[in-house]
Amino acid sequence: MVDGGPGYTIDEALTAMGFGNFQLLVLAYAGLGWIAEAMEMMILSVVGPAVQSAWSLSPQQENLITSIVFAGMLMGSYTWGIVSDKHGRRKGFLIPALVTAMAGLLSAFSPSLYILVIFRGMVGVGLGGGPVLASWFLEFVPAPSRGTWMVVFSAFWTLGTILEASLAWLVMPRLGWRWLLALSSLPSLFLLLFYRMTPESPRYLCLKGRTTDAVNILEKIAKMNGTKLPPGIITSDNQTDLDSINTEETNLLSPKDGVGPTKEMDNNFGGVSSFLTLLSSKLARSTLLLWVVFFGNAFSYYGLVLLTSEWNNGRSKCTSHRLQSENNGVSYRDVFVASFAELPGLLLSAAAVDKIGRKISMSAMLFVYCIFLLPLVFHLPEGLATGLLFGARICITGSFTIVYIYAPEIYPTSVRATGVGIASSVGRIGGMLCPLVAVGLVHYCHQIAAVLLFVMIALVSGICVMLFPLETMGRELVDNESELSKD
Repeated sequence: MVDGGPGYTIDEALTAMGFGNFQLLVLAYAGLGWIAEAMEMMILSVVGPAVQSAWSLSPQQENLITSIVFAGMLMGSYTWGIVSDKHGRRKGFLIPALVTAMAGLLSAFSPSLYILVIFRGMVGVGLGGGPVLASWFLEFVPAPSRGTWMVVFSAFWTLGTILEASLAWLVMPRLGWRWLLALSSLPSLFLLLFYRMTPESPRYLCLKGRTTDAVNILEKIAKMNGTKLPPGIITSDNQTDLDSINTEETNLLSPKDGVGPTKEMDNNFGGVSSFLTLLSSKLARSTLLLWVVFFGNAFSYYGLVLLTSEWNNGRSKCTSHRLQSENNGVSYRDVFVASFAELPGLLLSAAAVDKIGRKISMSAMLFVYCIFLLPLVFHLPEGLATGLLFGARICITGSFTIVYIYAPEIYPTSVRATGVGIASSVGRIGGMLCPLVAVGLVHYCHQIAAVLLFVMIALVSGICVMLFPLETMGRELVDNESELSKD
């Protein structure tokens, strides 16, 4: 690189080098983390009924096993987002992987309900680091193909749900729930095994003033992809907007710079400054709407997963003296088949996200989700009801996939992981409430109320998507809040 030559940004470098072997390795690692999270989430629809049967639990105690995971994720999503923005993306997914792996394995040896609840809560805290992996991978992807590759990344979630459903079908009838918990912790252990091979985000390094390290990683990308970096020096908008929203400064960074923009990160005590930035005048509308959309997607998605295993029992055998015995059994085949509904959801989102945009795709899928669910207020044949639930799962999978693409795109690098982490935390509240509210309604024979609740929440979420101020399709990522004024 030659001093005084033309400059280039991270996005321009990534676009010039293209998506190649380096990004495929990053995708594989991030995808493994997404598989781990999906397996730990899918297990909720299987382990609860099994433990209830083994330990004669009440419905409230069974729901606690699910809700505590979401409570842990609520705390973890916020915490790991701040850690990632302050100390780096790699640390932001290392510690969660360690917590998830250890707590997931130990939960298999739980001697009582409350020990199991403690360990599953710790698993939830670890799973809260999932959005960090999404942000980390996103920062390596060229802008023109970002939507498509983020959908490919989301496919690992679907792979995880299918793997977990297959594992449950094979393991539960023969070995029981303890073996399922232990085997489901293996992907998180593999994350620890391959951690040393992972690179830090060059975009994050640039923001911290470590431009020499950032250029070294970009050179590795160029070498592995068989391409070259653009000529000149790397540039970045280097405003300290986290230290003071009223302070604006733009610097040119070169690999020789010894002092970088770390002050705003060091002064970000407890994430308060990052949180205030999310609610600043430029980001407040997007942030508040995103919280509603994450809540609605999580409530609708996780509720539908749990609803699929509850619906037929609750619909056709809704009498108090038989409901208890029926809920002790779960059709692992039905869970396995239902998990395949996510594949067409991914294909639908992949076809739409870079063609018609994030906002139209997401809102349309949420509205069609409502259309699929509304007929369930009537007493329908089992096959038709299952088909409608399958169609609804396709739509909510597509919507949830796109919101995880859209969320990191609307935030600057300085608060990206924190913004996505907090939004994900709000989503975890939806996940935490859905087994207590919506599935509980089915459990106690209020199916119409449950369906209307799902429809109402999805409808509000779809309207909020339409109110987002920004369409991010094809848009370059920004590094600081000041750059948002350019849009």
